[in-house]
Amino acid sequence: MSKENPLLALRDKIDALDLQILQAISDRARCAQEVAEVKKGRGDEAYYKPEREAQVLRQIMEKNAGPLDNEEMARLFRQIMSACLALEQPVKVAFLGPEGTFTQEAALKHFGDSAVSVPQSAIDEVFREVLAGSCHYGVVPVENSTEGVISHTLDSFMDSSLKICGEVELRIHQHFMIGANTNKDNITRVYSHAQSLAQCRQWLNSNYPNIERVAVSSNAEAAKRVQGEWNSAAIAGDMACELYGLEKLWEKIEDRPDNSTRFLIIGRESVPRSGDDRTSVVVSVQNRPGALHDLLEPFRRHNVDMTRLESRPSRSSKWSYVFFIDLVGHLDDKPVADVLEELRADVAELKILGSYPRAVL
Repeated sequence: MSKENPLLALRDKIDALDLQILQAISDRARCAQEVAEVKKGRGDEAYYKPEREAQVLRQIMEKNAGPLDNEEMARLFRQIMSACLALEQPVKVAFLGPEGTFTQEAALKHFGDSAVSVPQSAIDEVFREVLAGSCHYGVVPVENSTEGVISHTLDSFMDSSLKICGEVELRIHQHFMIGANTNKDNITRVYSHAQSLAQCRQWLNSNYPNIERVAVSSNAEAAKRVQGEWNSAAIAGDMACELYGLEKLWEKIEDRPDNSTRFLIIGRESVPRSGDDRTSVVVSVQNRPGALHDLLEPFRRHNVDMTRLESRPSRSSKWSYVFFIDLVGHLDDKPVADVLEELRADVAELKILGSYPRAVL
């Protein structure tokens, strides 16, 4: 019994701590309800504040003393905040579907499991749902560390008045999965999104060089198809595997172990400064010698860090291009404002897509 007593004492201590945690979470939830009442009295319908959430999570990570690591602690608080926000107003989020895609995983990582995620069949439909007010926010992929930019997302911003309100980065793990009826020894076809097939090209060449590679609209669609076939497999992520009841024949088959995708949060309102922000703009330049040099020069002069520069064909004239630019800082920061003021005076067109908190998790 003497050996068991320390364990029993520790369990009693854990039980007491659990009650304290329970009380603290309940107090926080009631405070969130009071916040909702204050906002309602002021006529403020925007219950979710991206900059405020980013500030809270950064503070948690800064003050965390362990033993849980910073990201694990922040994820716990994300879920608490998501549940408390749902008491005020559940956040309705459109994402590139169907259910089980990496985009849905990114949406839940950013907004928490209490958010209502609404699948859409195409990126432009995500934009339409948010613009129409059917959903508060949308989540769309913008670039992959292996395969580069998602051009459809960039093109959708050209004609949209929506703002970028946030970003989320997701480590992408691809798995080779089969259904209950699949004959493991006679797999002749693999389904996946074109991006995922490209991210696993070397692995497929080495392990299944002769099977047919069929690109479909999403990894979740690939997982659904495999359910009813005996000779096919799918490449998809954990969420699709669980949702459609598949078996992982091979795990983490992506060619690059650091394979990640960046997703953007789109909404109808601008986001105030959070203290660690990014700004995205699209610029149309005159087709003349030195135009790109003149575009970049103000960034150097004002010491503003440009994190991405992507060109896309212009829709207005043949062989002309527009540039999508990501830079560090907020529109309200003087260096950023000075750069954009100079660009506006020198380029054919400047469109600000939004300033937003940089990804916390």
